[in-house]
Amino acid sequence: MPSITVVIPALDDSVMLERCLRDLQAQLRPADEIIVVDNGSTDDTAAVAMAGGARVIEQPVRGIWPAAATGYDAATGDLIARLDADSRPPEDWLMHIEAEFTVSPEISVLTGPGVFYDGNPLVAGIGQTVYIGGFFWSMSIWLGQPPVFGSNFAMRRDVWQRVRGRVHRDLREIHDDLDLSIHLDPDQIVRLDERLTVGISSRPFATWRGLGRRLSWAYSTLRMHLPEESPWRRRAARRRWEEEHAEQDLPGAIA
Repeated sequence: MPSITVVIPALDDSVMLERCLRDLQAQLRPADEIIVVDNGSTDDTAAVAMAGGARVIEQPVRGIWPAAATGYDAATGDLIARLDADSRPPEDWLMHIEAEFTVSPEISVLTGPGVFYDGNPLVAGIGQTVYIGGFFWSMSIWLGQPPVFGSNFAMRRDVWQRVRGRVHRDLREIHDDLDLSIHLDPDQIVRLDERLTVGISSRPFATWRGLGRRLSWAYSTLRMHLPEESPWRRRAARRRWEEEHAEQDLPGAIA
């Protein structure tokens, strides 16, 4: 069975992190390694992480991408799973991930949605429908396959090894999960499993400013990749790969 490393970027979020680590301790299939990347916290994030059984790595450059990439670099597991400090994974989360990758060797990345567990019901509903639902719908059209949802996904370690030098890992105000999705190769398949869910906090969507900021990150991420990663060029590249792959699978074809 594959080994699994869970990576959690964290910044001044020790209370939420403590709960997330408790949820990981209660997994039916325990993590082989937990890495918390302390992104310059001034609270007791590092102490809470160590008490919760995590390996702590410091990344002083602020931003989700710099912190997450640092954790991916340090991961030793065959699979790299990702949560946020305020995530609440159900007890079968890692067991579900392991099973999917074991029975489906063709997939490179497995992702699922988040479900809000707090906040104003109206704000949470808008965030669930507009932000999360809209993200999966619109980016699936753009990318030609489902996007990676940064708060709830797992990838094979060789996926990260192939893309780590291409992603914009040092930039702060871009969508790290969307940037990762864009830089996946045509043969790296993302599977969206609606049953793979984690609880997420609605805090980022508590204000219109917070929602608008994240939408602007998505816009900036897409804009910086144009025209090279336009939808029509992505579809053409995937179609070429599928045609080449089909030819290799023909009877009598030379591998």
